[in-house]
Amino acid sequence: MSSKEVKAALKSARDAIKNKEFKEALKHCKTVLKLEKSNYNAWVFIGLAACELEQTDQSLTAYKKAIELDPEQLLAWQGLANLYEKTDQWDFKVELPNVYQKLVELYSSSDKNKCYDMIKKLSDIYQSDREQLKLAKVWQQLIQLKEEDGVEKKELVKLLKDMIQLLSEGLNETLIAAFEKAMALVEPVPGEEHKKISADYLKSLSKLPCEEAKIKEACESVLSLYPNHSYPLEVLCGHYLKTGNMDENAVSCFSRLQDLAPNSGLSHLGLGTKSLQEGRYNDAIINLTKGLKQMSLSTGWCSLAEAQFKTHRYSDCAVSCSQGLCRFHFGCCIPEAEKEPSMLALKGRAYLNKGQIDRALQVNLRLNPCLTCFSSQKCKTYSPLILLNPNTGEYYFLLGKLYWEMGPETRKDRSKAHTHFLKAAKFDPHLGCAFRYLGHYYREVAGDRGRAQGCYKKAFELNGDDNESGAASVDLSIEQGDMETALRILQSVTEKATPGSAKWAWMRRGLYYLKVEQHQQAVADLQAALRADPEDWVCWECLGEAYLKRRSFTAALKAFSRAHQLQPSSIYSVYQAAAIKQTLGKFKEAAAEYLLITTKQDYVPALKGLGECQLSLAKSLMEDCRDGGAIDLIEKAIQNLFRAVQLRPDLSCLWKLLGDASTAVSIVSPNRAQVLVPASLAGLDSSSQANRLNQVQMLKVGERCYARALKLMPEAPSLWYDLGLNYYRQAACQSALTEENQNSPSQDLEKAQQCLKKSIMMDSGNYSYWNTLGVVSMNKGLENFALAQHCFIKSIQVEPNNVVAWTNLGTLYLKKENIELAHEAFKIAQSLEPLYVNCWIGQALIAEGVGSYDTMDLFRHTTELSTHMEGVKGYAYWVCSTMLDKSNRNTELYRYNIVQMNAISAAQVALSKYTERIQSDPEAFTMLGYLNEHLRLKFHAVLRGTGFFSWQLCNLGQLEDAVRAYKSTPLQDLSDLVGLALAYCRSGLLQESIATYERALAVASSEKEKAYLLTALALLQHRHGNLDSAKTLLFKCSMLKEPISESLLCLCALGLVHSDATLAAAALAELLKQDSTSEGVVQQQCLLTCALLALRGSYVAVQREASRAVHRYDGYLKKHLYAFSFQFSSACPLFSSDDPAAWAALMAACHIENTSCYLSGSAPCRQSLEHTLMSVIERPLAQSLEGWVLQQAVTGLMMEGQLDQAEALCTQVEHYTVLLSLRQVQCQRLLLASPEPVLPEVVLEQLNKAVLMNPTNLGAWHWLADVYRSQGLLVQAVMAYRQSLQLASQLGVHSYQVASLLRLALLALGPCMVRNDWKDLVMEATTEVLKLGSFPVAHLFQALLQFVDKMNSRETRRLLERLVYTSSQDFPVTVAQVASWYLLRHLHAKHDQELIDVLLQHAKKKDDQRLLVFHSLLTRSSS
Repeated sequence: MSSKEVKAALKSARDAIKNKEFKEALKHCKTVLKLEKSNYNAWVFIGLAACELEQTDQSLTAYKKAIELDPEQLLAWQGLANLYEKTDQWDFKVELPNVYQKLVELYSSSDKNKCYDMIKKLSDIYQSDREQLKLAKVWQQLIQLKEEDGVEKKELVKLLKDMIQLLSEGLNETLIAAFEKAMALVEPVPGEEHKKISADYLKSLSKLPCEEAKIKEACESVLSLYPNHSYPLEVLCGHYLKTGNMDENAVSCFSRLQDLAPNSGLSHLGLGTKSLQEGRYNDAIINLTKGLKQMSLSTGWCSLAEAQFKTHRYSDCAVSCSQGLCRFHFGCCIPEAEKEPSMLALKGRAYLNKGQIDRALQVNLRLNPCLTCFSSQKCKTYSPLILLNPNTGEYYFLLGKLYWEMGPETRKDRSKAHTHFLKAAKFDPHLGCAFRYLGHYYREVAGDRGRAQGCYKKAFELNGDDNESGAASVDLSIEQGDMETALRILQSVTEKATPGSAKWAWMRRGLYYLKVEQHQQAVADLQAALRADPEDWVCWECLGEAYLKRRSFTAALKAFSRAHQLQPSSIYSVYQAAAIKQTLGKFKEAAAEYLLITTKQDYVPALKGLGECQLSLAKSLMEDCRDGGAIDLIEKAIQNLFRAVQLRPDLSCLWKLLGDASTAVSIVSPNRAQVLVPASLAGLDSSSQANRLNQVQMLKVGERCYARALKLMPEAPSLWYDLGLNYYRQAACQSALTEENQNSPSQDLEKAQQCLKKSIMMDSGNYSYWNTLGVVSMNKGLENFALAQHCFIKSIQVEPNNVVAWTNLGTLYLKKENIELAHEAFKIAQSLEPLYVNCWIGQALIAEGVGSYDTMDLFRHTTELSTHMEGVKGYAYWVCSTMLDKSNRNTELYRYNIVQMNAISAAQVALSKYTERIQSDPEAFTMLGYLNEHLRLKFHAVLRGTGFFSWQLCNLGQLEDAVRAYKSTPLQDLSDLVGLALAYCRSGLLQESIATYERALAVASSEKEKAYLLTALALLQHRHGNLDSAKTLLFKCSMLKEPISESLLCLCALGLVHSDATLAAAALAELLKQDSTSEGVVQQQCLLTCALLALRGSYVAVQREASRAVHRYDGYLKKHLYAFSFQFSSACPLFSSDDPAAWAALMAACHIENTSCYLSGSAPCRQSLEHTLMSVIERPLAQSLEGWVLQQAVTGLMMEGQLDQAEALCTQVEHYTVLLSLRQVQCQRLLLASPEPVLPEVVLEQLNKAVLMNPTNLGAWHWLADVYRSQGLLVQAVMAYRQSLQLASQLGVHSYQVASLLRLALLALGPCMVRNDWKDLVMEATTEVLKLGSFPVAHLFQALLQFVDKMNSRETRRLLERLVYTSSQDFPVTVAQVASWYLLRHLHAKHDQELIDVLLQHAKKKDDQRLLVFHSLLTRSSS
């Protein structure tokens, strides 16, 4: 075949490849190879086509054949590279760099860009394979090609920087050459880029094991260009540290670096190492510590450990060794650091000196056997070294310590120990323990505190962990008064201390701050000390003391309690806990704590505290008038204080407390003040037994105790003040006594005045002294009112906010009858202290004097504040007076003061306390008896032998005892005579009663008293049968200037009983003239008027008068009208048989009586009214009246639950209304038969028929609707209500129209949540009601409908609030309360706490307790 055919076949193969017909291309190439086996292009085309057909082996063979034919041709190499890149085979990846290298050679002469691309690919492969040498050669080749092309310096510098970055992981000469070439090409010089490259060059150069001269030359060259650049110096310093070269050049380099970069760690490490070599260990530690904080080097840790070991800081040395063994050195780990002998030896000796023998053994056994001398015991460690070096300071210290701790003989002479300690300090100035023992010697043996302090200070400076030396140094400094040195040492320790350490420093500084009264800082320091040792009970006591000084009583109590738990035998902690409880007012608990101490030993502070607590408890009991318990506590207090004063008679405070306890009995009743006192304290022979002293004698004991205290402290003004008070109390007690050999009260008052003046001379700035002097001067016996006023004013000037002085000044003005000034003074006192009761009593007395209505309220307020005798008696007097005045029982003032404020019980309780304290006030006992009688408390708190005791016996029916009790009294008072006469009368002894009343009449002083006595005598004469005498007495009573209504009532009744209409009419006329408002009198007037009219035969007038009285006095006459009517019905034939209207009125009155009793829960005045009504029904009355009466009778019986009698009544009477009543009774019986009865349809039809037989009976329709509703037949109930509404509209009965509509609305409210038509019915019914008038119930139904429909809407709240917060006085309370309930639910659902609080305040104001309970239930359910 010719060459043309070959070319044609090659062309066809090329076209096939272009068209991606690779199989056709292979055919054409094979055709060519058949003709010409060495055709280069054919082999290349075969490789390309086979590669595309993923025939890798054929393609590889073809490319290699082509390369063999012509190795310098590009096509085969390119195809081979393409094949290797496409195929993911390991051998191809290995061969690919060689292919790229060949392509670089081929492209270098033909196509530079493709050459650069090949170099890039080749660089990526070498970089990923981390072949640094090949990578360096490739980059060198690239840079050489760039230089041949003549590129700019910037591009060459960029390439060099990239090359440096790629080669930075490996250190070789190529990298150094690249740095040097880049530094030569970069511009400008000096410049930031050149500076950065230079720094990187030095960094790389320092890592190479090159000569020192080259590093120095490079660093000096960079420093010449950049003198302020510290990195060259750091490289040099690092080199010196690495090589251990510490010559002058190295020191100069370290110093230059420190000047240039003060925080450089290398400079400090270098200087520290130099200081270590020169023996300046402290400087070495300082510099090395600073350097290691900046950078951690094992050589630095080693040097630091050596310096610390030299200075005997073994603990720090061990730590430094451990740090050095696990650190890095210039970025490279030291693999043999754990085996470095020097560091292991230092670490082992450090552990040995710390006493950690086992750890030292573990470290030292890893050393060379020549160092095993350190690994046995401490003595064995140093013995060979001592033999080699006799100047070892530690040897002398150990020997001196041995002499120090030897037996008693050597211990007497410690000069040898002193000598060896001195030699140890001389040979080893850093041996702190030697200086510590020298301090012990100078303090304990030589007694030289100054030298001892110096030695301790030196020992602590050498070893900051030597707590013993530090504590001793601080203690000696404080002992010598050098607080600055002590604080400086403590400050240095606490600043460095970690939490839970340096307990000794924290505790001593805390005690210092406690001493200088910096309590907050003391608490903080003592708390820090407790973190180090939480079980130190002494520290807990100190902390409690600090809390106590800071007045943090609760915290102090906890601290002392903890101290007591840790050390139960410590009395101080128990005492302080008791003292704190006493300060907090917990006297019972404090007394129990004190008692724990005093039962074990006679501890005077505890005895004193126990006496104070018992005295305080006694005073609190006396404030509540519990005098018996107070006297018992005073006895105990005196006994404990006397025990204390026997132990320490030189303490004036104990005598003062004894005086206080003795004087405290002046408050109680003299009968109670019987105190058991030790004989020697009472002034008797000490061998005799304890005696009981009365009140006066106890005050004398108090006087002697105060005098004894004044002998010990004569310049104490408070003692003179107490003595003056004692004299004042003596004067008050003696004023009620008439015993012989006693000073008059005025003499005691003068003594009190002189003592108080003495106290004021010593301390004129004490307002209490001035005030008490004013009280004494105002007292009866002196009555120096000018001086008293001056004292009160001076007291106010000394202390303007002085409520006591203002009150006493007001009392002075009130005593002088200057009401205006008294009121102003009391008002100022009230503004200063509203809870001070005396100023309120003063205002109450002023109100009583001017006749104010607020008097009783003011006295009541005084009893609420506290129990004060004057206030109690005043309040009791006003309560009794108000109760005795029966004319004001229905007034608002009475209801508020007596009923609403529960005045009777409050006054009784307060007056019981009063009579417990003051047992010589008969008026108080009389008032208490009256209150007890009203409360039915029988003989409670009433003393025998009083008139009221007899009165109580009489009321209890013990008439014989009452007569005897009355006769035991003097019978001089009118009340006693009247009581005796009443007892005689009730006993049936009428003559004796008449005689006693006549005797009382002679004693009576007022016209009113005589009138009552004459009336009583008249009643007795009438009872005895003396009618004329009775009339005479009553006429005589009516002729008085102040006749009483009771006598006129009796006279009128006497005329009626004896059918004397003239006498009755005259008496009744006089009675009506009095215009009395008393309930009983008005009732009697009405009944007597009716009786008089009936006596005259005017029965129509009787009915008219009774009706008028019912309408006028609806409150209390309506329920009693029937009684009068029935009483006169049997005596008045016309009234009882022929007047149907009268009988209707009688039956109406009976019905009202039954209804009223049913509502109030009381029994009716007349029983078995149904039988009376039956007798009435049997009379021939009109048919309508008969039906009405029948309904009333049946209704009354049904309401009483007597269904059998009601049914029997219906069956006995033949009337058209009987069927309806009978059906009502039968229905009621069925409804009561079971809890949820279901009436049959037949029964419902019969009920409906019964109602239809009475179509005009509106009540029957309502009753039928209620039955339907009870059976769930709401539609039928609605129809019944609509029928009653239609009927009421036709009849024009307005009330039934409203009732029917409201019942209809209430019926629809139940199911309104289910069907909308029920909601419409509610709105329709309530709207119609509101058209008829303003009815709050209709508004309530509308609000409830809105609540059901939209509970959380604003309109719901508006409607409910309008009902709750109404200002109308006639608004129904029930409506407001129901609305309040739903309003609370609405607000609770919306979580509106502010409006809830407003509603609750309103409820409290209205006394709506049910709403408050409902709120608590809602709150509990929501939580």
